[in-house]
Amino acid sequence: VQLQASGGGLVQSGGSLRLSCAASGRSFNSYTVGWFRQAPGKERECVAAISWQSVRTYYSDSVKGRFTISRDNAKNTVWLQMNSLKPEDTAVYYCAADLLQFTEEATSYDYWGQGTQVTVSS
Repeated sequence: VQLQASGGGLVQSGGSLRLSCAASGRSFNSYTVGWFRQAPGKERECVAAISWQSVRTYYSDSVKGRFTISRDNAKNTVWLQMNSLKPEDTAVYYCAADLLQFTEEATSYDYWGQGTQVTVSS
């Protein structure tokens, strides 16, 4: 599975962005997909994850109520809608796929996209 993350950019505080994660190579219908972010000098953290049938979702406390993860398996695409963005949301955002379990642990994920930069100005 190859993952392509896109949609990042520069936005003012309070603004919105929608990230997309498109899969190719094979269907990722059976995979949990997570969105992770890594800011300079910080560890990579999972901000959201969605199970393969969208039954389960996970949000970190830092984004709960502001970010929404969704997927369309027919389009092999997962989105992360980010609203009310804050400067502390500035990071490189990655999408990743996990075949075996629903988790927020980065070490469990099998496939990773290349990352897209999100910068939120104050």
